[in-house]
Amino acid sequence: MRTGLAVLAALATPGCIAKTAVDIVTLPVKAGAQVVDWSTTSQDEADRNYGREMRKLAKRCRKDPDDAECDRLDRDRYPARDD
Repeated sequence: MRTGLAVLAALATPGCIAKTAVDIVTLPVKAGAQVVDWSTTSQDEADRNYGREMRKLAKRCRKDPDDAECDRLDRDRYPARDD
């Protein structure tokens, strides 16, 4: 019984060591990829931020249509409404 456990432990240990070694080697690559992901803006995020900015601008332009920034507003997409 003890011999069987010793053999099983001996066979399982190299796999754990190899897995740990692979994890240690790939850790800098994974960390670098995460930093790049955090530091860049995806197209989806850029579109969402642009839409949010345009909605805020449309709201300001409904209150003050003579504002100089209202020229940036796409009037077809964000028409002035009387709310």
